[in-house]
Amino acid sequence: MDSLRKSWKKLFLIVLVFSNLVVWVAVYERQPSNLHVYFFDVGQGDSIFIDSPTHGRVLVDGGPNTKVLTELGKVLPFGDRRIDVVIETHPDKDHIYGLSEVVSRYSVGKFLEPGVESPSKVDDNLRAELKNRNVESLLARRGMVVNFNDGARLEILFPDQDVSKWETNQASVVSRLVYGDKSFLLTGDSPKKSEYMLMEYGKKELKSDVLKVGHHGSKTSTSMAYASLIRPEYAVISAGLNNRYGHPNQETLDTLNKLGAKILSTIEKGTIEFETDGKNLKIR
Repeated sequence: MDSLRKSWKKLFLIVLVFSNLVVWVAVYERQPSNLHVYFFDVGQGDSIFIDSPTHGRVLVDGGPNTKVLTELGKVLPFGDRRIDVVIETHPDKDHIYGLSEVVSRYSVGKFLEPGVESPSKVDDNLRAELKNRNVESLLARRGMVVNFNDGARLEILFPDQDVSKWETNQASVVSRLVYGDKSFLLTGDSPKKSEYMLMEYGKKELKSDVLKVGHHGSKTSTSMAYASLIRPEYAVISAGLNNRYGHPNQETLDTLNKLGAKILSTIEKGTIEFETDGKNLKIR
């Protein structure tokens, strides 16, 4: 009899805990918030998570390891496994290694990629996982918009053409996140050649409050002419401590300093979180 009572107590506690989790997730989903953008600390690589005011979610890149899973676990409610859109800026390992595990463990709505292939098996593994999970894969092209239907929009600026034969960095998806008066330019590993192509669109499309500095602060990106059009208040560099590439390069830092940008690095600060109501922008 005592054993039966204990079993019922355990069952009751399990049901109670589960019910509370369901309630809190539901409250979180319905509770309007500000726009949050996280530049995850994943070492020598990129991974950016967008949580819109009504909790539409986009993950841009997945870093060079599986640390993205830990970072997602810190910002999402316990047991919540929804990501609406995953974007691969380009198929280099330091941007996509963690995405296979994300696709495997999370419910992903759509997958966007530039349409260029890498000889790496990491690329093949990701494609296989997308197919296995029946995730719709689309080519990211200029003019496409991820509309969160709460005032926030993620606009694809580049590529604007077939990039299947291009070098992977040059094919990087470039997007601009806009909410109210505030905006973020997310550049992947775009080199200066791609920057010059983007400059043809003019200042209006590039001007942003936050710039994700191209190619981890390498000197192959962030030309003065390009950065001058963006005029960022903040410049975020995603790189690993004591990386073998010497990122960020001093030339790039000098360019950003001349423009008066406040430089933030995951090397020094770890994961960097921005929050905005569309008028004010702050670092949390």
